Amino acid sequence: MSGHGTPIPMTSTPCGPLSGVAEVPGDKSISHRSLILGAMAVGETRITGLLEGEDVLDTAKAMRAFGAEVTKHDDGSWSVHGVGVGGFAEPENVIDCGNSGTGVRLIMGAMASCPITATFTGDASLNGRPMARVTDPLALFGTQTVGRKGGRLPMTIVGAADPVPVRYVVPVPSAQVKSAVLLAGLNAPGKTVVIEQEATRDHSERMLAGFGAEITTEETDEGRVITLTGRPELKPLVIAVPRDPSSAAFPVCAALLAPGSDVLVPGIGLNPTRAGLFTTLREMGADLTYENEREEGGEPVADLRARYSPNMQGIEVPPERAASMIDEYPVLSVVAANATGTTMMAGVKELRVKESDRIDAMARGLRANGVTVDEGDDWWSVTGLGIGKVPGGGTCESFLDHRIAMSFMVLGMGAKTPVSVDDGGPIATSFPIFEPLMAGLGANVTRE
Repeated sequence: MSGHGTPIPMTSTPCGPLSGVAEVPGDKSISHRSLILGAMAVGETRITGLLEGEDVLDTAKAMRAFGAEVTKHDDGSWSVHGVGVGGFAEPENVIDCGNSGTGVRLIMGAMASCPITATFTGDASLNGRPMARVTDPLALFGTQTVGRKGGRLPMTIVGAADPVPVRYVVPVPSAQVKSAVLLAGLNAPGKTVVIEQEATRDHSERMLAGFGAEITTEETDEGRVITLTGRPELKPLVIAVPRDPSSAAFPVCAALLAPGSDVLVPGIGLNPTRAGLFTTLREMGADLTYENEREEGGEPVADLRARYSPNMQGIEVPPERAASMIDEYPVLSVVAANATGTTMMAGVKELRVKESDRIDAMARGLRANGVTVDEGDDWWSVTGLGIGKVPGGGTCESFLDHRIAMSFMVLGMGAKTPVSVDDGGPIATSFPIFEPLMAGLGANVTRE
């Protein structure tokens, strides 16, 4: 059952050419951070292009609960009147972060060095996900945590009354962990240092600098060393959120599979810590081109054109690329099923602890649709059948995971027979306009 209500079964039918302009929603990672840092600034931050999916709206509600004034205006823009670093008020009620691991972990970091207490919960999927990877480093600031067995939600965080700066080596590549520590470091005196042995998406560092924080990044023998000076007065910003490359992945990959397709996705964020999927697809032989490359709000942006690509080949995806495309492996596996040869994906154990065990979820669904998948703890491989040769016909379980549901809808667009999912409801958490957008391009996704 969906964590958001009655299950919504969906079916995707093989389609003809997809064409047109796919105006996907704003970047989810940047949307979360815009609201949180806007709430920690002094003055009014204005945001355009904010993703209005359930995950981000839950973060907006949370910022209101901590005392910030968050308003949506008639023109679609948003404003956040912040309370300043260390100015969060103690919320009166439990903070419900829905399905969003990013939201809850970043918010925990933001309040961890404030002398307040807050309790967090989420839907069935989020409440099953591990939080110790964030609460362990937050404890170094002086934060106390009480949660369920295994470090799971619901969980109460007692913020540090006298926080101290920390030096923390991130044990596994995780932008969420890095960002939570940096946000906690904002209200700690002195310098907080985070060391990444493998670079992850750097939206937090870019945005912190934009808000006026003193933050530096240095490549050393230890890895990527990020140093943040605590207790700045963050200045408000005007933020134009670029379109989400993780959402763009679905119309892009669908266009590669449907004969005769030509789809343009304008204004996509191409931050190099996020664009690994597009690099991988081009290596496989996908017809992807960047047009009108530019920079907006400190982030590289371009218009991305995707055309039908019948001659894609399986490849070995470099493990070091995993952090730049971790959310895109499910839909990459769909493309791999339509390529010739085997695609090997290693260094991906993080997929085991996402909204679902994404390796297991995709393996089950692909096998139900006639595709061979092998897997291990930290790797999986898909044996491609060639373009248009996936049998289809299966019903897949989405496991309350938006990206799993959308990936199988893309599979159905290029398969021989329709593909179904038991519950497409979670799609609304990140891509609330997925169905009408895909229909506008020529796809046929229906609710049962």
